Amino acid sequence: MDNSSKYFKNDKCEYFPCHNVEGEYFNCMFCHCPLFALGAGCGGNFVYIEGGIKDCSGCSIPHTEEGYLHIVRHLRAVSELAKSNINAEERTEFD
Repeated sequence: MDNSSKYFKNDKCEYFPCHNVEGEYFNCMFCHCPLFALGAGCGGNFVYIEGGIKDCSGCSIPHTEEGYLHIVRHLRAVSELAKSNINAEERTEFD
C-alpha cells in the first residue's frame, strides 16, 4: 500500500514522527487533519489549552491504519460545517 491514495509515509519530514504510533505503519496522508474544525465532534484525543485553542498533539488517529476510514467517515460533517458558514445570500448561488 506504499504511497497509495489511502496511504503516504514521509519519513524524511523534519517532524517525523510527529506522533507516537506503535508499529511500523505511519500514515502521513492527513498530516493536517481535516477534522480539526469539528471541535469535539472529530472523535480524536485532543485537549483545549489556554485561550480555547484545540491541541491535537495527543491524537494519533490520522496516522494509524484505521485513521483513513475514520476521517473519510467524518468528511460529510466537515462539508456540512462549511455549508453552514455560507451566508444566506451566497447559499442561494449554490442551491
